[in-house]
Amino acid sequence: MADVVMYTDGGARGNPGKAAAGVVIVENGRTVAAFGKYLGDALTNNWAEYEALILAIEDALRLGLNDRNIEIRMDSELIVKQMTGEYKVKDAKMKIMHAKVRELLLVFQHVHFQHIPREENSEADRLVNEAIDSHG
Repeated sequence: MADVVMYTDGGARGNPGKAAAGVVIVENGRTVAAFGKYLGDALTNNWAEYEALILAIEDALRLGLNDRNIEIRMDSELIVKQMTGEYKVKDAKMKIMHAKVRELLLVFQHVHFQHIPREENSEADRLVNEAIDSHG
């Protein structure tokens, strides 16, 4: 059982298009962080998914959660399978993002990735949409 559950989501309207990330961090059943961040224009869904993951990990570090059992839940099956090594990362830009995530995760004691249905990631998804909506 994880002490900390991080829900992340990224999206791009138009793919590529206006993109944002959503992050929800829950520690022992209590939400300790929840935010959306607008990422910019002409970005892809996969790039936004990786960016959301990076933002969540950086926030967990800021909160001092690196000594906890972490479960990262995402509705992006592709990113989860790339992070667990089941899929190779082929795109050059995604290789850079993947490497950055791997490097950030080195300081954590235990991290587990879990693919979840979109319905179970509704809060992070809502934060993505609010961030995109706030930028017209």
